[in-house]
Amino acid sequence: MGDPTDLTATIVEELYCEALILADDVRAAFDLTTPRDAGKADLVRIALSTEGLKTTTRVMHVLAWLLNQRAYFRGEMTEYQLTQHGRLPPDRPSEPSQLELLELPTQLLILETQLMHARVARLDKAWREGPRGRPEGLDDIRARLESALRRL
Repeated sequence: MGDPTDLTATIVEELYCEALILADDVRAAFDLTTPRDAGKADLVRIALSTEGLKTTTRVMHVLAWLLNQRAYFRGEMTEYQLTQHGRLPPDRPSEPSQLELLELPTQLLILETQLMHARVARLDKAWREGPRGRPEGLDDIRARLESALRRL
């Protein structure tokens, strides 16, 4: 991975910590407490439910992507496995009519998760579109072949 996007283990770790904090904030925001406006209580509960599900899913997708990256940098996953199974799913947009029913801090939290997803999506896209190196095993084979040729 490395060179094409300048994605490093340090960047992945920092994003992972940021995403964990965001996930905790999302959990706290969408614990479905009673809405303040009793007249719109049902509509607000529906908005909390639908936007909460989208927001939670968004954060979990980011965390899963980052966990795959961590596994790759730790040598627990090959580049091939990462290519096949490490794709970030697309984001699902929020409904403006639902968002306006939510309190401003909740709206801002949703926006923060959207921005996090967009950042990770740019990293994922840049890596997938970047130049590919040789398969990992090819370097080992080449080194053994060169060693054998030197002994001749």
